[in-house]
Amino acid sequence: MNYPVFTILFFAVAVLTSFFVSVYPPFSVFFVAAALLLFTASFLNTDFGLYVLIFSMLLSPEFTVGSTAGSSLGRGVTIRVDDFLLLIIGLSWLAKNAYYKELGLFKKTSVNRPVSVYLLVCSIATGLGILGGRVDASTGFFYVLKYFEYCIVYFMLLNHLENADQIRKFLFCIFLTAFIVSLIAIMQIPDGGRVSAPFEGESGEPNTLGGYLLFIASLAGGILTKTEKGKSRLMLMMLLAVMFFPFIHTQSRSSYLACIPSLFVLGYMTEKKGVVLSIILALFLVSPFILPSVVKDRVLFTFLQPKESGQIKIGKVRIDTSTSARLQSWLFAAQAWTKHRIFGYGVSGFRFVDAQFPRVLIETGIAGILAFLWLLYALFRLASDTLQKLETPYFIGITRGFIAGYAGLLFHAVGANTFIIVRIMEPFWFIAAIVAVLPELEAGKNRSPAVRSISKSG
Repeated sequence: MNYPVFTILFFAVAVLTSFFVSVYPPFSVFFVAAALLLFTASFLNTDFGLYVLIFSMLLSPEFTVGSTAGSSLGRGVTIRVDDFLLLIIGLSWLAKNAYYKELGLFKKTSVNRPVSVYLLVCSIATGLGILGGRVDASTGFFYVLKYFEYCIVYFMLLNHLENADQIRKFLFCIFLTAFIVSLIAIMQIPDGGRVSAPFEGESGEPNTLGGYLLFIASLAGGILTKTEKGKSRLMLMMLLAVMFFPFIHTQSRSSYLACIPSLFVLGYMTEKKGVVLSIILALFLVSPFILPSVVKDRVLFTFLQPKESGQIKIGKVRIDTSTSARLQSWLFAAQAWTKHRIFGYGVSGFRFVDAQFPRVLIETGIAGILAFLWLLYALFRLASDTLQKLETPYFIGITRGFIAGYAGLLFHAVGANTFIIVRIMEPFWFIAAIVAVLPELEAGKNRSPAVRSISKSG
């Protein structure tokens, strides 16, 4: 060790620390120190940063900054602790790639081009919206910045994964996070009302929790179809059982709807698809007699709500006010889109629309919806191609679960902005990156020992 250099650095850090402590509030100093510590730890060991990120996806607090306009309903930009964590970990990853050039920055996949085009269209649409006075600059900037977060998760993990042991550890942490979130949600059930994930403010977002649990349950179910070890099967079944209770008490009709394609897609991918699909179909046929009353009441409320103003009537059937308002917002968005057909109003440039596809259309126009559909197709093609190449049962289970969860989220997006909700998209893109590298890992095409050593320890 070079002791003179170390001594100089030590005193320099001590002097700077003393200066900041005397000038800035203790919390600010603590925040900066924690950020530098996390940056250093992530630079030296990327796995550590990713573990921190996994637990922060659902277990980090959030707060609202300022007041905004447009699709944010004037509630301001929601900032979460994991936004900062992802920024710090992402910067450490970029710094490591700059220092160790042999690591590579962006591994090539079929998703790279469509995701780049979609982000470019969102940026152009938002820029035009700002120039046209439709988008508040700060609101649009932060919303588009959140879209880039998903790419950081995807590309960082894509370039870092090296072996199956890493994947097992990451998935264990993801399932452990879901277990903790489920327990917290279960504790909300006795209070009545709809349950939501922790740290979501006073009102919460039950629809978000429903979509998250659906995706994680699909992933666990996919792995379960290819797991023969008794202990692993038992743990996965326990996790699914624990997640079931908060899932039904979200009272999220979009999540209930999304559960149907997830189950059928997963059943179709199993070896005994005929038997499994028959069982799933039979369960749906008898579901009105076996489902908890909270589910049945929530579904029936769509059509049996007492007469109120604002309800849409289809034939002789009245639709509840919540669903009616959503349908009316879709119609209004479709009509308003004709004023800005190519690039839309810009991200956050139109009033709140609680559905993914109408929102993409109104905010980014025909260019955005085409890019978004291309991205969705590329994700499906990536996963389906991966599934055809794999022979390792565990890898096949992961890919099956991802495809089933993905199918469910497409339906969940009918009643929610699923593909821009951070608490759903961070784990989604995390697993997407895992699926993307599975064929390479199975084929044994790992990076050189030198690069593996750099990636692990810096």
